[in-house]
Amino acid sequence: MDQQPNSPIRPKHLPSHMINGSSPLVTQENRDARERESAYKSIKSSMGPKKEPVDLEGNYFQPHTSAQPRDKRPSRLTNLDEVEARDPRDDWSSQQTSRASSPYTLAPTIDFDGLSWPSTGTRERLESTPEQAAARQEKLAGAVRTLLECIGEDPEREGLHGTPERYAKAMMYFTKGYEENLRDIVNGAVFHEDHDELVIVKDIEVFSLCEHHLVPFTGKMHIGYIPNGRVLGLSKLARIAEMFSRRLQVQERLTKQVALALSEVLQPQGVAVVMESSHLCMVMRGVQKTSATTTTSCMLGRMRSTAKTREEFLNLLNRR
Repeated sequence: MDQQPNSPIRPKHLPSHMINGSSPLVTQENRDARERESAYKSIKSSMGPKKEPVDLEGNYFQPHTSAQPRDKRPSRLTNLDEVEARDPRDDWSSQQTSRASSPYTLAPTIDFDGLSWPSTGTRERLESTPEQAAARQEKLAGAVRTLLECIGEDPEREGLHGTPERYAKAMMYFTKGYEENLRDIVNGAVFHEDHDELVIVKDIEVFSLCEHHLVPFTGKMHIGYIPNGRVLGLSKLARIAEMFSRRLQVQERLTKQVALALSEVLQPQGVAVVMESSHLCMVMRGVQKTSATTTTSCMLGRMRSTAKTREEFLNLLNRR
């Protein structure tokens, strides 16, 4: 029977936030904060504890000026041959992680000096004198000479003459990302812009070394973000990818590092990074699957929480 025009309207039993689609307990800001925290905890399995956003309005990457002495590594790392993974001048704070601690898990996304997840010996290499750098390269060349001897080769034969020195120089270039930092990479190229739609840079070529076998993996990275009042110079996206790839890496960590670094620098509404690559460690050895490729992704903010936004990003990636 049709409802009479003057009959009272029955009250709805649904809460108001289920009708209008927004809960007073779950705001966009709270959701974004939880997603960022989740991403931090994920990458802490390979890198970093506490992460502080970069203050682009002031002087970012300020040196630590406290007169208080800095704490050293926690005693639980004594099983790692008593090696401190970071310079004692660096800050660190004890945080629980989902996995066991390692030299990588106690480093923040962006250090006070911008080194971004330095590993053992990173600052020593960065601050070495020309004499120390030459001694380091000579030591590396000697190790390559030993390697050639161990595989049954003659380092003195014509074809291998000078190979140890050449390889030493090449390896230092392959890992030059350890000496770079976000402060110099960004170089102030952050601009205020009233744009709140997707910005995507596709097909960034990436070359890195697998940390498990020291053989290359190569591919392409696609980076997208939704600005929140600030944009980054387009070339800086490729430079950030280059900085993190020129280290000993695994693809999963590399993808997260680029996403979190961009998130820290810009504080955008959302970040998405997708990487596709071929790993020679499973092409020229092991299972030897020459056509196999690996795809990894990291989504933050609206790119993770909003399915339509994520779908738009992925659809744009597939357009040629």
